[in-house]
Amino acid sequence: MMNPSPKTSISAENAYIASCVIITMMSRPDFVEKQVLCLESTDAKRLSFRNSNLVLTDENGKIALQHSCHKIFVVFIRGEFTITSALLKNAKRFCIPLVFLNYSLRAYLVFNAGTEGNFLLRKMQYSCKYETEIAKHVITNKICNQLRLMQSIRYKTKSEKVSVQTMQDLLKSAQSVRSSQDLLGIEGTASKLFFQTYFKNMGFKGRKPRIKSDMYNVLLDIGYTYLFQFIEANLNLYGFDTYCGFYHKLFFQRKSLVCDIIEPFRCIIDRRLRTSYNLKQIREDDFACSQNRFELKRDSAKKYTELFLRTVLEHKEDIFLYVQSYYRAFIKKKEIRQYPVFDIGGVE
Repeated sequence: MMNPSPKTSISAENAYIASCVIITMMSRPDFVEKQVLCLESTDAKRLSFRNSNLVLTDENGKIALQHSCHKIFVVFIRGEFTITSALLKNAKRFCIPLVFLNYSLRAYLVFNAGTEGNFLLRKMQYSCKYETEIAKHVITNKICNQLRLMQSIRYKTKSEKVSVQTMQDLLKSAQSVRSSQDLLGIEGTASKLFFQTYFKNMGFKGRKPRIKSDMYNVLLDIGYTYLFQFIEANLNLYGFDTYCGFYHKLFFQRKSLVCDIIEPFRCIIDRRLRTSYNLKQIREDDFACSQNRFELKRDSAKKYTELFLRTVLEHKEDIFLYVQSYYRAFIKKKEIRQYPVFDIGGVE
């Protein structure tokens, strides 16, 4: 038997790419109908599956919630629950991710149920030759959104005006950078300047991920967690290897691609935090401090879950369309200018 010609192989590959784009994609109308569930162990204790429904029952077997699996996109579960094997089996069947959170709203276990057989996409991820160009596109998008938020501050001081100008210079530098390492330095400088300027009136002392040195860092961790898991659920619709990024490099147990795609969207959590502070929705007595480490009190977690999760869901179509467009651009090897951009705007 003769081997297929290179032309035939290319045609077959293109046909496979086209089929991937058509078959694995959830439509926008279907996505709009999907809902996010956030369950608290204080409301009930047992999760199970019954007649294509997710069922939440209390200790006496009384149904507290019943929701069709056809309309669930992701489930956040906080606290201690009993789950059944049938639940996991059907979560897999209906492609519903289950995100388990501790009482401080930190994710400790994620049961993913996405598309795992898109081998061509994963092969392309690991053989990508233009990672730096994609990274530049995404990080300049992030810096641009940070700049927009800084520009939205009313009655700027002289130092704030200088910071805005410096941020504009950093944006130009990011657009012309030649290596990921140089881009990393510019992004770090831009983020530091952004936090110093945008959260100046809050007494914010700087972003320190996971250290929980103050209540604002705690809240940013919580907001970013919900955003991270929602973006991961969108990436799993298409079968991406979420551990293979283009900016955050391979590192053991780090979902580098999610870390990459989240960057332009972090600003929605940043804006929510500042707005909540101005509206006096953040209360110091919602937090406990031990050995200079802040923790959210159990009875306050629901309040901030609603605050940040609502913010993420306000942008759920933006996130869906961004990931969908990114998938199409990547799988079809489009030019960088055809990759998606998320614009937060400057209005608070």
